[in-house]
Amino acid sequence: MSQVDNYQGPTGNLPDGHGRAPERFENPGLPAHKPRLGDVDPKVDKRRQRIVLALFGVSTLGTIGFLVAYFALPTGRDVATIHRSNLWLGLGLAASLLGIGLAAIQWAKSIMNNEEKVEERHPMASRPEVREAAVRNLAEGAKDSGISRRGLLKSAVVGSLALFPLTIAVPLIGEIGGDWNVGKLKHTMWKKGLRLTIDPSGRPIKASDVTIGSVFHVIPDGLDKTPDPLEEKAKAVVLVVRLDPQVVKSEQIPGASYQGIFAFSKICTHVGCPVALYEQQTHHLLCPCHQSTFDVADGARVIFGPAKRPLPQLPITVDDQGYLVAQSDFTQPVGPSFWERLR
Repeated sequence: MSQVDNYQGPTGNLPDGHGRAPERFENPGLPAHKPRLGDVDPKVDKRRQRIVLALFGVSTLGTIGFLVAYFALPTGRDVATIHRSNLWLGLGLAASLLGIGLAAIQWAKSIMNNEEKVEERHPMASRPEVREAAVRNLAEGAKDSGISRRGLLKSAVVGSLALFPLTIAVPLIGEIGGDWNVGKLKHTMWKKGLRLTIDPSGRPIKASDVTIGSVFHVIPDGLDKTPDPLEEKAKAVVLVVRLDPQVVKSEQIPGASYQGIFAFSKICTHVGCPVALYEQQTHHLLCPCHQSTFDVADGARVIFGPAKRPLPQLPITVDDQGYLVAQSDFTQPVGPSFWERLR
């Protein structure tokens, strides 16, 4: 006997009293709907509409403020200027998103119909009357939202939602213009005789400071005196490591190292992330973004990951005071391989 056959209703019979479950169950009942103050008082309804309108206005002003800050504020490379610019951009973006979110919440809670309804279960069949009912439900939903009757609110929500994507799109395309010259990435400020200094202290580094297994993040001497230090650093930063000569398998450039001290570009040849994780036992450099792995003992050859070419090597030697200096600039472009295709 099935579970339906075993079912006993309040009177000892099945729900319909005829030995089988009914095709439709009756509405279990809901508490009587209590209208909100705004549903019965037009003045309250208007006030709530004005609140929603004001919140969408805040969103619109936030987007406009973001765009003004993006185009009008100075774009210097010093830390104070960058922080000030980021502050105003963040405030504009926050106002834009917060205004839309709060307006949507207020609209749903105070303007849209809040009456609970029960939809009876029915056989899952796409009959014509079902499709007609679905269309009616959509029409009722649009009517309940009040958007068709409130043209000003409709304009506000459309305007704020239409403007908000600009906060994302403008920064993405804003840098594409006359300065889109990837050829400048082919050369760095390294040159013959330029000392290697420790980042960020700027202290020149001697060969005797680099012990076997140690790693130093290095920048060119005088970097802070260039017109654009951040841009120069992004291209010229290198990683210096010293190996036991017995573990060296091959050199990328013959004569470019000094007594087991190697200097390689810190910019991954995949998409330009900083290669900063050194495994002392395996002599591997790891890029944390996509796990490209380079073997320092084998000319920074790629042994794993999506990178397609070794890290460029900076030829180095020492000066008459024992400080590490560059022999020349990199002999090949630094950074992602796709930059090379754009040159």
